[in-house]
Amino acid sequence: MSDNYQSREERRRASKPGKQKKTPKTRKNGPLWKKIVLGVLAACIVLMIAGGVAFGVIVAKSPSLDQKKLKSIYTSQVYDKNNEKLFEIGGEEKRTYVAYKDIPKNVENAFLATEDARFYEHSGVDFIRLGGAVLANFKEGFGAEGGSTISQQVIKNYLLTNEKSVQRKVQEVWLAFQLERKFSKQEIMELYLNKLYYTGNTYGIGKAAENFYGKEVKDLTLDEAAMLAGMVKAPNNYNPRVEPERATQRRNTVLNLMAKHGFITEAEAEKAKQADVTADIVAPKEDKNPYKAFVDKITDEIKDKTDVEVSSSGLKIYTSIDPDAQDYVNRVMQGDEVNLPDSEEFQAGLTLTDTQTGEIKALGSHGPKNDFNYATMPKRSPGSTIKPVLDYGPAVEYLKWSTYHQITDEKYQYTNGKPFKNFGDNYHGRVSIRQALKGSYNTPAVKTLQEVGLDKAKEFALKLGMPSENFYESSAIGGYDYVSSMHMAGAYSAFGNGGIYIEPHVVKSIEFQDGTKMDLAPEPVAAMSDATAFIITDMLRSVMETGGTGAKANVPGLDIAGKSGTSNDVRDSWFVGYTPSTTLSVWTGKDKGLNVDAGESDIAKKIFKSIMSEVASDDKSTFKKPASVSKVEVLKGSNPAAAAGPYTPDSEKTTEYFVKGTEPSEDTEQYTEPPKEEEPEDEPKTVSKPDVSVNYDQASNAISLTWGYDEAEKANVTFEVTQSQDGGPGQVVTSTKDTSFSVSNPQPGSTYQFQVTAIRDSDSSRSAPAAASVTIPAAEEEPAPDEGGQTPEEPPADGEQPPGTEPPAGEEPPPGQEPPTPPADGGNGGGQGQGGQGGQGGQGGQGGQQPGQPATPPPGQGGTGGTGGTGNTGGTTNQ
Repeated sequence: MSDNYQSREERRRASKPGKQKKTPKTRKNGPLWKKIVLGVLAACIVLMIAGGVAFGVIVAKSPSLDQKKLKSIYTSQVYDKNNEKLFEIGGEEKRTYVAYKDIPKNVENAFLATEDARFYEHSGVDFIRLGGAVLANFKEGFGAEGGSTISQQVIKNYLLTNEKSVQRKVQEVWLAFQLERKFSKQEIMELYLNKLYYTGNTYGIGKAAENFYGKEVKDLTLDEAAMLAGMVKAPNNYNPRVEPERATQRRNTVLNLMAKHGFITEAEAEKAKQADVTADIVAPKEDKNPYKAFVDKITDEIKDKTDVEVSSSGLKIYTSIDPDAQDYVNRVMQGDEVNLPDSEEFQAGLTLTDTQTGEIKALGSHGPKNDFNYATMPKRSPGSTIKPVLDYGPAVEYLKWSTYHQITDEKYQYTNGKPFKNFGDNYHGRVSIRQALKGSYNTPAVKTLQEVGLDKAKEFALKLGMPSENFYESSAIGGYDYVSSMHMAGAYSAFGNGGIYIEPHVVKSIEFQDGTKMDLAPEPVAAMSDATAFIITDMLRSVMETGGTGAKANVPGLDIAGKSGTSNDVRDSWFVGYTPSTTLSVWTGKDKGLNVDAGESDIAKKIFKSIMSEVASDDKSTFKKPASVSKVEVLKGSNPAAAAGPYTPDSEKTTEYFVKGTEPSEDTEQYTEPPKEEEPEDEPKTVSKPDVSVNYDQASNAISLTWGYDEAEKANVTFEVTQSQDGGPGQVVTSTKDTSFSVSNPQPGSTYQFQVTAIRDSDSSRSAPAAASVTIPAAEEEPAPDEGGQTPEEPPADGEQPPGTEPPAGEEPPPGQEPPTPPADGGNGGGQGQGGQGGQGGQGGQGGQQPGQPATPPPGQGGTGGTGGTGNTGGTTNQ
């Protein structure tokens, strides 16, 4: 049976299609998702353990929460360039401690609304606010936004360094929790309010109330409390004495936050906004610290890079301050070395830096506002000192212009049709950009900016630390009210440093109480090529020469490149210059609506010369031409530039600099052969030389050129007159039978050279040229635009000047701002005699024999009648 059954069963199974004997299966593990979950959990456990260990290590390294340490004040020590201690920042004498019971609710609420609205709700850390900060940091990078509570700020300000790191943040959070366990909210608020930094010599809410409002904290009004709460974010930017507009906006923001969080009503906020932020501000007490100009600068640099509380963190601050240079600068600012105007409105600021490193050696500040740093805080028009930065620098960098590049100086206007003019409405025709910068002509500067393009010019200027992007065509000649002496020192230093810009700075490094050191020196930035830097430097050297606008600031023996500048109405007067090792930027001026008086416009040059003579007298270094620049002798008058040939006379050559690879080819039309020797005539007939004299008459503002000649020969010759200006190429201006020639409205400060040659009509034989020259007295500098660089409410079209501003009046006159006293109506070398008493005037006096010497009148001729007539013109220039 069993066999039959087995066989039948086998036959039955075999008869079913697709059915086969199954192979035994091995047991499988659980689903894949279970593996993932278990893996994640395991990783989390490992991370939690590792995180816990790391947290424990970090917390173990945290400083102790010592109540005595929390209430102690640790002053910071400032050291000079030689690591010698100079002064302290902070200290008990700079603050007035205020107990919590003496702090009114409006003051506390202003800080709560601004800094930590949930202060009384959290336990040291506001996780809601922290979450928003974490999200911002993921999007924008670590440190993009802070979520610190007032408790965390107390920990940070009293116990920790301000390094933005995960370790420090963990310690801050941990200690904030511990702080809240050991101290009441009121004690924490008291610690916080007494730690705040305001300005150079003001720390804590108590001292701030005294210094700004002349009252105790308990007497502060709502708008005053909001102002002091708002200042903490950036004390110098929101100082109501210095920045009333910004201060008003910041105070109103605090009032809005107070209303938003229910501390005051909307009506109370609006009423408080009506108060003038400057109305109740008291005058600051004078600070006798000789280094007071550095206090805010040092504090700002450290806070910008570390956010540390300088006044009470016990730092060692190592700086670049040169005490000897600073001592001399202080004497200059006090009027001991340079005669400063005896005027309360007169202001001056200067920055002295190391050209190669950007380190600030000294700062100078002079003016009526004791808490205003005139070296670093003003926002003024740079006048013509902007021309290398915004015009010619970009042209060399992007267009490869040489120092010889030719441009036409003529009547001109901005793209929008608004005209501007040169000084005295005088124009000079085709000139090189070297000459245009030396004479500070306005038209070539504007044309240069237009050819470069505003966008490229702006790009170049921003690399040199210019503080605003609001550039217009008028900015080419100074319409740009944004700069301080520190900005201009930084920009010009880059020209002297081979094109490398290093932001001016005073703090080199700091050391914390735990011995940790931090380097704060800024990184160098390649702002331009070394070719551009040298070419601009060489052009600025020309400015310092006789005939240049910087001649009065020059120091013999020093290789100086520099530029002067004035704004409209002479509200600002500048001189900025540098040697290979030292840069000095000097600004003088007055507030809007007040003009610099006659004679004050030269003060900046006098200050520059005095300080550079003192601090750089041993500097014998010179600017070295880099391999990227070629020195070329160019044929005068060629356009485009042509290199002088071997037979070009020296008088027809000028030395210029070109970017390597852009050198001109040699001239092939003139001076291609050596000069031929003249064959002697059978009967040599010499043409006699004219007897030439030249005078400048100030009353008529004209040059008079006259010459005498042999009466017997005069009818047989024609006189050729050649004229040149400031050593430039000579041009034939007339051929005449007359014996006189005149030039109207000559350029102030320029020297005019003349040659008169007698040419015999019969055979064109020429006499030797008779030469004479005259220098026109210099006039006052014509200022650059005052408001031209300000941002209009609606930005104008590209290249337009902002509405409501006037185009600049013109460029600076060549050398000097005050014309020297001219001789008495007689021109150079002469004077005008005075007639005798009675009848007709007698013979005029004899002119002086040297330029500027007054005439000597002879005794009167005639009777005792009426006043005598005018004598004859005095003597002539001696050649």
